[in-house]
Amino acid sequence: MPRFDPSWPSLPTLTFTGVVDILVVAFLVYQALMVVRGTRAGHILLGIVIMILLYLAALWSGLEALRSVLSNIVPYLGLAIIVLFQSEIRRTLARLGRKRWFGFGSGYRALESVDEILLAVEQLSAQQTGALIVLERDIGLRTFVESGVRLEARISRDLLLSIFQPGLPLHDGAVIVQKDLVSAAACFLPLTTNPALRSELGTRHRAAIGITEETDCLSLVVSEETGRISVAAFGELKSGLSIAEVKDRINQHFGTERPAPVHADDLPAEIPLAPPPRAAGGGDRPAAKVGRP
Repeated sequence: MPRFDPSWPSLPTLTFTGVVDILVVAFLVYQALMVVRGTRAGHILLGIVIMILLYLAALWSGLEALRSVLSNIVPYLGLAIIVLFQSEIRRTLARLGRKRWFGFGSGYRALESVDEILLAVEQLSAQQTGALIVLERDIGLRTFVESGVRLEARISRDLLLSIFQPGLPLHDGAVIVQKDLVSAAACFLPLTTNPALRSELGTRHRAAIGITEETDCLSLVVSEETGRISVAAFGELKSGLSIAEVKDRINQHFGTERPAPVHADDLPAEIPLAPPPRAAGGGDRPAAKVGRP
């Protein structure tokens, strides 16, 4: 029976704390992979991993020339990761900040002017007029508001329709809504760089996705070519939605429930729905038709 050399280092005993430590590290690695999945950052991360593996292989095989070259590059990989993955790091920290940990955290409220927005979107879709409306939630959009024309006007259907009229100065760009106010129009938004998106998506749709990748806002897009309505949230775009579906997504995004419709059968029996028609003279007979003389 073979005997082990007692001089070999023994493996540490796996304790409960060690199990928790391993699970936390595995969770963080998994979340980091989910952040860069489907983006250009995934290919960059793969290249960094290949460089580290080459450096380890050079150390193991004794390739001094390769080791000396990589030894001058590897120490700067930490700074390179911060610079190359700044948008992903910012998005991840923002997602952590908006979560409600143990019942604490920033809350959000529903918009009170959803119906006005939906009326405008419905008419813009019928007219095939391009539009991009961004609804702010928890993360502020002040940086993007300052890139456009400040309005600070109350939301109304007529205001939105006038902003997106073709040929007017405020038509191009996005409208940003903050707390039931149209804060600014003709705003510039970051474009998404997700290579998995369809190539036929235009600049308006890519801007709608890009702003939702960096913040927790909701973007409403109307295509000027087809009139189709799309909704973007958390870096994902859903196209070809109806007005009812758009309202459901807004309520879901802002944490509100859609009010249940009231049916006639649910009303009390002793309360009449409408008074019976009466004659013009006050009697019970119906009013006679007026004929021509």
